[in-house]
Amino acid sequence: MTKVERVSRTQAVVDGLLDEIIAGRLEAGQPLPPEGELAQQFGVSRLTMREGVRLLQAQGVIVAVPGTRHRIAPTDEWTGLDAVVRHAQSAGARERSSLEMLEMRMMFETGAAEFAAGRRTEEHLAEMEALLADMHAAHERTDVEGFVAADLAFHDVIIRAAENRILVASMRPLTTMLQATRSETSAFSDIREHALAEHAAVLEAMRTGSGAAARQAMRSHMRQTRDDLLHYVHGR
Repeated sequence: MTKVERVSRTQAVVDGLLDEIIAGRLEAGQPLPPEGELAQQFGVSRLTMREGVRLLQAQGVIVAVPGTRHRIAPTDEWTGLDAVVRHAQSAGARERSSLEMLEMRMMFETGAAEFAAGRRTEEHLAEMEALLADMHAAHERTDVEGFVAADLAFHDVIIRAAENRILVASMRPLTTMLQATRSETSAFSDIREHALAEHAAVLEAMRTGSGAAARQAMRSHMRQTRDDLLHYVHGR
């Protein structure tokens, strides 16, 4: 077996165990089934199963208990971003997770906008302007997928313009979850119209080069997004 094949099988074990835990077939707080039993269930060697369990231990999903079998940790104790995002995408966690995502974006993206305002180039501004035009065009033809793609790309320009590699790396694992959440909200015409107005305000603030103005514009956008999510999607 090549190294690539081994890594692929180990990742399949990690994903499979996470799916079993998230679905409740392996219950939090309970001992993990014996290694040999799990290896047989997933059709892998004990070594591959052991590697998968070790990776989940590193994410806080599985806890080693001296003298007995490993324990499955409650989801609130998970520390690995990949595991948390996988759980957040499950049906039972969507409402809570969508709000948590917005709170996280409020913290990350307002700061990113503040830094980006002072570091953006004319090329960044031109790219944002073109993406805003793409959002308008997609809205007119009720192309939700195209609208979401342009929306995400608009925010990605700001993240890149902030010139912080750690910020970029932190946001990358959340892209899939962001796309799912945006598709859910952008299905509403009113929400798309609100988003267009807020994105235009963010672009204008970025043009001024004022970090304070950009931060405030992004905060307004995040608050509007939260209000729309609660009202249109969650019915509050």
